[in-house]
Amino acid sequence: MKLKYCRKTAASILSGFLILTTSGISSAESLAGSKGDVRFPPTLGSGECNVAYKAYVAASGHSAYATTFYSRVVDLYIVCGTKLNAPSQKAAEEMALRNCQSGLTRWKLKTASGGCAISASK
Repeated sequence: MKLKYCRKTAASILSGFLILTTSGISSAESLAGSKGDVRFPPTLGSGECNVAYKAYVAASGHSAYATTFYSRVVDLYIVCGTKLNAPSQKAAEEMALRNCQSGLTRWKLKTASGGCAISASK
């Protein structure tokens, strides 16, 4: 008799685990189409940064978009960097900042704001 009750208990515990794990799987949805955590609105023109931002929004994994702050009085350009589908949000942010900073270094630009910052990440 004791074995009979152990089987029922084990079956109910296993069914509970099954319910919990399937609900966790369904909540892990794609990030495609999401703007994520927007820290400041990006300044978008019609150039490469606009294309990069649209690719960031369309990305299905952890991604980040970094850009320079835009000052209409001083700066005549916008430099941006992205990292799409990274292993984590933190890794995406670090790589996007590096990409943006390398653009400033490559073109030997100085901005009034002092550099790049994460505009949005997910």
